[in-house]
Amino acid sequence: MPVRANHALPTRRQFLTTAASSGGLVALGGIAKPFLSRASDRPIITHGIQSGDVSFDSGVVWARADRPARMLVETATIESFAAIHSSVFVDALPETDFTAKVLLEELPGGQDIFYRIRFQDHSSAVLSEPRIGQFRTAPIDRRSVSFVWSGDTAGTGWGIDEARGGMRTYATMLNNRPDFFIHSGDHIYADCPLASHQKLPNGEVWRNLVTEEKSKIAETLADFRGNYKYNLLDKNLREFNAQIPTFAQWDDRVSRIHADARKPGRRRAGVSQDFLRPAA
Repeated sequence: MPVRANHALPTRRQFLTTAASSGGLVALGGIAKPFLSRASDRPIITHGIQSGDVSFDSGVVWARADRPARMLVETATIESFAAIHSSVFVDALPETDFTAKVLLEELPGGQDIFYRIRFQDHSSAVLSEPRIGQFRTAPIDRRSVSFVWSGDTAGTGWGIDEARGGMRTYATMLNNRPDFFIHSGDHIYADCPLASHQKLPNGEVWRNLVTEEKSKIAETLADFRGNYKYNLLDKNLREFNAQIPTFAQWDDRVSRIHADARKPGRRRAGVSQDFLRPAA
């Protein structure tokens, strides 16, 4: 479950003041010396940022760090972030594989929402580079909306071929600037390992980017997480996720191997009624 944005939490000013005071000086041998942050000291956002489950006044945002860290999310209705609408913190800890997500609430309806994510290292208070994403809340009046849908990502042996531009479908969908995306199941293929290459009917070779977790059938939680991480190696998908919110439908390969999950009725819809309801 995502953490709800709590407007009683410390403000952005308080957060930055705390970070500066804890990370700006380091006591060494009783002498205060300036703390110089190198790029290698900073937390890294490892797999992009993304949003989903958007309604007329809320949305969920997600990111992953490379270490225990605190995620800071700021929202605004203008890309410059000249006026911050809200800010919230949530911790990314080992038990969630350093991922964090938060439910942003009390957002204006029918509005472009920009969100900025940074991570603060738990041990040093050093901040990561920011990543900025956006989504559009559902309209509060009657108007047309647009959406795209797809599914079955990196299945049946076909993974990311970087020489062919990776998952270019996501770039095409992004260029159409939809209000939201429906992923119709099988976000991953946990039961379909990837070989390093596949021969095409015309004699060409499809060369997969391969990771350890995608080289075998998923058996552990780390294996399932590795399948999701694999998809997020694709730059097209990361760019799409940062700008278009997703509504998910779940299918068997998302949570278990296919041989154990052939019961009907497993797929469930998850589109917000705020986008589909008639105007009052």
